Amino acid sequence: MIHQVPDTTTTFAFSPEISKISPMFKHRAKAAYVLIFAALVGYATYASQVPGSWAGFKPFRLGLDLSGGTHLVYQADISKVDPSAVNDAMKSLRDVVERRVNTFGVSEPLVQVEQSSFSTAENAHKLIVELPGVTDVEEAAKSIGATPSLEFKLVIAKEMEAFQASTTVRDMSTSTQEAAYLALFQPTGLTGRMVGKASLEFTPTTNEPAVGILFNTEGRELFAKITKEHVGDYLGIFLDGVPISVPVIRDQILDGRGQISGSFNAVDASKLVRDLNYGALPVPITLISTQTIGPTLGQAAVNGGVRAGIISFILISIFLIVWYRLPGLVAVIALGVYTSIMLALFKYIPVTLTAAGIAGFIITIGMAVDANILIFERMKEELARGRGIWDAMHEGFARAWTSIKDSNISSIITGIILFYFGSNSVIKGFALVFLIGVLVSMFTAITASRLFLYAIAPQRSSKLSLFLINNGFKSRK
Repeated sequence: MIHQVPDTTTTFAFSPEISKISPMFKHRAKAAYVLIFAALVGYATYASQVPGSWAGFKPFRLGLDLSGGTHLVYQADISKVDPSAVNDAMKSLRDVVERRVNTFGVSEPLVQVEQSSFSTAENAHKLIVELPGVTDVEEAAKSIGATPSLEFKLVIAKEMEAFQASTTVRDMSTSTQEAAYLALFQPTGLTGRMVGKASLEFTPTTNEPAVGILFNTEGRELFAKITKEHVGDYLGIFLDGVPISVPVIRDQILDGRGQISGSFNAVDASKLVRDLNYGALPVPITLISTQTIGPTLGQAAVNGGVRAGIISFILISIFLIVWYRLPGLVAVIALGVYTSIMLALFKYIPVTLTAAGIAGFIITIGMAVDANILIFERMKEELARGRGIWDAMHEGFARAWTSIKDSNISSIITGIILFYFGSNSVIKGFALVFLIGVLVSMFTAITASRLFLYAIAPQRSSKLSLFLINNGFKSRK
């Protein structure tokens, strides 16, 4: 006999009101997470600007026009350069000058080549150098354009001894003696161009600063030949035409190593090391333009940009809340998230901010709102057709997406073209901030705004809820 076992499975039935709680709770939880994240990011960004704060190690990177400094424009002389090698020569020039500039200890210097299509071939190539925080134009220009002349010259030992023992020389005036002394030295063909590397050293016996040099392959072979054939003679080391050391060649030197010693202090020796390492400029340059921006003027530009950003944010927020009411409030919150993310990206990527970059950021604030306006206007149309609030929101976001996508893609293409083909740092700085702003605004307009609106949207249609969700000064009856 088969006994039927009673079904003990319990079935729970949820009422429509209870079943709606879960999606709403999820929307509100996600919205809370986004707000907390944006608040933490915003706080970290703000705290890092407070002097002595825990995050103060990462300040905003400001360009020359905001931090103050020196702007130098050099004209490159390419008249003696083969036309096919001009681009390589200019790149080499930029690299040499950039290495020299980096030794100044300047924060975020800018060295770039600029070619003008409206100039003749001889004067079309320019070198732009920006040194934030450096206001001594003469010293900066001198350090950048200096071309150290290092030469190694020989004096036969017998000639040197005869000169020193000559009674005729003793009767000469000081200037004549110096000229006669320098005439003893004969070029060897060994110059600073053949120095592969220079380093700061200290002599073991006196602990005085000296410059150690290591010749490249060409220089090493010539140095070995000279030291082999002239043991016992004098090898004069001339810097900018002045003998700084005249050692005696004791033996042949095969490893291409030598040391320049003399009346050096540590600063002079370090400067000579720097100049020898970075060598002569591959292309002659002439300083044709200088501009100095004081820190006060730069700070005024920063303050003006910040003030403009705050005012634009306030005016946009007032318009959104007055005209779009509840969706407008959501857009303002999303705009706050957008601002927080953008400032964090500027700081931690980092992005060098210029006045043009700040202008680009302010423009993208308006573009971020533009996407929300498209969505809200589509929602208004759906409400006018008799759809419910939630259906109108869903359709508003779905139907506005095509227009938002197309407009932002065209903006991104424009930004990329400006960045890659911009002729100077101002245009590139604007383009970079503009691109970042467009990408972030797409996230805040579509994702953040939708999440916040779904989290606080009214559940039931009524005159009050329709007034809050609609826009303009007339609500749908």
